[in-house]
Amino acid sequence: MAEQEVFGKTSRGETVHRLRISGGGLTASILTWGAMIQDLRLDGHKPPLVLGFEAFDDYPRYSPYFGATPGRVANRITGGRFRLDGKLHQLELNENGVTHLHGGSDGIAKRVWDIVDLAADRVVLRITDPDGRAGYPGNCTITATYNLAADGVLRVLYESSADQPTPCNICQHSYFNLDGAETALGHDIMIAADHILEVDERQCPTGNLTAVDGTPYDLRVMGPTDRLQNGERLLFDHNFCLSEGRVAKRSVALARSVNSGVSLEVRTTEPGIQFYSGYKLRVPTPGLEGRQYPAFAGFCLETQGWPDAVNHPGFPSAILRPGEVLRQETDYVFMKN
Repeated sequence: MAEQEVFGKTSRGETVHRLRISGGGLTASILTWGAMIQDLRLDGHKPPLVLGFEAFDDYPRYSPYFGATPGRVANRITGGRFRLDGKLHQLELNENGVTHLHGGSDGIAKRVWDIVDLAADRVVLRITDPDGRAGYPGNCTITATYNLAADGVLRVLYESSADQPTPCNICQHSYFNLDGAETALGHDIMIAADHILEVDERQCPTGNLTAVDGTPYDLRVMGPTDRLQNGERLLFDHNFCLSEGRVAKRSVALARSVNSGVSLEVRTTEPGIQFYSGYKLRVPTPGLEGRQYPAFAGFCLETQGWPDAVNHPGFPSAILRPGEVLRQETDYVFMKN
């Protein structure tokens, strides 16, 4: 049976609820703030599978999108500018005053969602991102469904619709750690991508694709996440290009802890997956179970459209138009050997 409890209050006085569901060998705690995965556990494996906080107040203060649902457009938009149907739009520049990141400073990852449905193994949340917020055109309604299915599957479905043409790209931003160690460097990883997006010094795509063949970014065969380039540790924060558009859900990535034997398979409809190794993490307050979160404490596998697609005609389209429903579905499949 699902559980619901008050988890805290926002600075605006809004109540944040925590919703606990179970199924398929998993137990998940979901917050209505940011449609966020606050905690995730696998039967027979004691440590949490994700990074998070025990108290709500730590999220707005310290969280680098732990478990959140960023949008209306996840990832970066260069200069916060894009042209749509001949009109130039300027978005909030919430990252160092030069780029637009994860929907802005008050995006859907930092607001309270409505509970639409709650069952023993399922949570459905909904929010409307209003016309003009952060510069986005049109009202955009996003529904998030978290379902714990058989055999360790956390199924995440985002469905979006809008009353004006608008860019839209939603993703799940959990940081995973499959063994409970202080860092996740003792993990192996595989990502089925032949190319990554080349980025500039702002981590914004240049428009060029770089072949992974013969480079340390070639993750097509299972190998360590802890890799060297020119004698220095490789810092992953890259979009791996899986396809030229959305397709039927397929397996695209596999991560495994060499210490615990716990593995995570990612199956998705999405054309890209952002692999971030968590190298910027230095969280000044303890997380779940009093754990410290230094650099590399967890890694992200963010399934999504390609970053900055609104400014690159050759990228998979990120434009949502009235009458359409954007469906983005990902399965996170956990197993313990």
